[in-house]
Amino acid sequence: MSIKHLPAAARPRERMQALGPAALADAELLALLLRTGLRGQGVLALAEQALAHFGGFAGLLRATPAELRGLKGLGPAKQAELAAVAEMARRGIAQRLAEAPVFHGAAEVKAYVQLQLAGLAQEVFAVLFLDSQHRLLKWDEMFRGTLQQTSVYPREVVRRALALNAGAVILAHNHPSGLAEPSRADEYLTQTLKSALQLVDVRVLDHLVVGQGAVVSFAERGLV
Repeated sequence: MSIKHLPAAARPRERMQALGPAALADAELLALLLRTGLRGQGVLALAEQALAHFGGFAGLLRATPAELRGLKGLGPAKQAELAAVAEMARRGIAQRLAEAPVFHGAAEVKAYVQLQLAGLAQEVFAVLFLDSQHRLLKWDEMFRGTLQQTSVYPREVVRRALALNAGAVILAHNHPSGLAEPSRADEYLTQTLKSALQLVDVRVLDHLVVGQGAVVSFAERGLV
């Protein structure tokens, strides 16, 4: 069934106007952006298919142009709109993190890291470099690896922290398997980097592990 054939109270745009965007399901929000479906497939069905194909919003917003082209119904215009929305979200969160200490927006830090790393096919280790007031200086994807692992060099992290005059860092990496649970190797790496950075008076505030639909914080578990 197409949106125009739905009762007015069940249409996404009318529901959002009446109840606010938080009341809409993921497919309804995406349908508002896509606007049109395909012959024989309404826009709500297309939205549901896209979310299922990419594993939710995180995967959809991280999808490359080639991956978007692989799903029938996402033409150049829709691809451009999705890419623009993803970039606006990243820039908006980054601006807020640069304006206020990150501890005042822990949820935003997780959301930002998830937007950057969720759904990637290979493991990426990144660092949020912060100033002495814990405001964001730079997001840096420092190391990339295979499906299973990546090699992280503490010396390079220390060198980058000194170059940026950072006062603290938040470490982050993804698990391509989709499981956000930290491994023993993740715990060892965290302590290794913490020790190396302490030598130059840079604090490790947290290490975030990104999986499918979840972000695990070392700080929340008392591991840093």
